[in-house]
Amino acid sequence: MINDLEELRGEAVAELNQAETEEALLSIKTRYLGRKGLLTGLLRNISQVPPEERPLFGMRSNEIKDILAEAIDKALQRMVLKKRDEALLRERIDVTLPGRAIRAGRLHPIIHVSREICEIFAGLGFSVVEGPEIELDYYNFEALNIPKDHPARDMQDTFYVEENIVLRTHTSPVQIRTMEKQKPPVRILSPGRVYRPDSDVSHTPMFHQIEGLLVDKGITFGDLKGVLTFFVRKVFGEDTAIRFRPSFFPFTEPSAEVDIRCVMCRGTGCRVCGQSGWLEILGSGMVDPEVFKNVGYDPEEISGFAFGLGLERIAMLKYGVSDIRLFFENDWRFLEQF
Repeated sequence: MINDLEELRGEAVAELNQAETEEALLSIKTRYLGRKGLLTGLLRNISQVPPEERPLFGMRSNEIKDILAEAIDKALQRMVLKKRDEALLRERIDVTLPGRAIRAGRLHPIIHVSREICEIFAGLGFSVVEGPEIELDYYNFEALNIPKDHPARDMQDTFYVEENIVLRTHTSPVQIRTMEKQKPPVRILSPGRVYRPDSDVSHTPMFHQIEGLLVDKGITFGDLKGVLTFFVRKVFGEDTAIRFRPSFFPFTEPSAEVDIRCVMCRGTGCRVCGQSGWLEILGSGMVDPEVFKNVGYDPEEISGFAFGLGLERIAMLKYGVSDIRLFFENDWRFLEQF
């Protein structure tokens, strides 16, 4: 039986020398020293050992148990240290390398233009008001005097969430909501995202608008021209030539488009302005009396004007960008220029 103990010790030591993983070491420990292990099994058969050999057998069994337990523990410790050293080697930092600079963030050009416009009108007493992007058909169309058979209300021109709920096509609904809650005078700007199913070099399904509204007693078209002329020259320069062209919008009467002398060719004619020498930048007009009636205002006592412009359009002209889609591609090479 003593020989069996020595043979068992030799087998265990041989397996320990070949073990390469922590799992293998734990398996050897269970195989030889566990409650049902091989060494434990020999000890349970001590009754088969001759009486005169039992003391020596018991003493040697305990010695082998201690030897194997110590060897396994040391092997496990070496395994832990080896893993730590490998991790340190793998995760080491070369402190001699130059540091990696963190790029400073910048405002997106659309945000920059929006803030610039808001600051200009803030100097004229306008306040910024925002509203929901998912809007009721009533606020987006009906309250703005846009009839049900108007082309803008077609499925191909508006994103419909439900029959009477749309993704707003302009920020004009904010003006209606404000007038419902506030009596004149009203002087607001309503910037925000709007949605229309268009996509090409000059249109995207989502874009940004800023619309303005001024309502009070005695407001005239001359006030409209004065405010917009001041605004345009603040953005594009004091020498910017401006013209007002008659137009039509369901919610203003009379209505006018505002053009500036082409910033690309200075009026000589180019591809950007279609050889006309002029660029359209915004729409405007005196608020239609029907709109005032829809919000409970008396058009006999008050008057007002409204205007709206696309931020991407202004940014394209201001920075000389030829494709609107560049603003939404998040290309750092493009954005870091602003």
